[in-house]
Amino acid sequence: MFFGEIFGPDLLIVVIVVAVLVFGGSAIPKLARNLGSAKSEFEKGIKTAKNAAASDVTETKTPDADK
Repeated sequence: MFFGEIFGPDLLIVVIVVAVLVFGGSAIPKLARNLGSAKSEFEKGIKTAKNAAASDVTETKTPDADK
C-alpha cells in the first residue's frame, strides 16, 4: 500500500521532533489542548447544524392547518 509507506512511524517521529523544535517543549501540551477544544467545538457545531437542518425539514413537511 502506497500511503502506508509514506505515513509510517518514522515520519511520525520526524514530525514530532520538528514540532518540538518549532514550538518548544512547553508549548506542545497547550497546542494539543487547543486542538482538542477546537475539535470538540467543531463537532458541536456540526451536531447543531444537523439538528437545525432536521427540524427545518420536519417543519416544511408538515401540512398547514390553514389550507
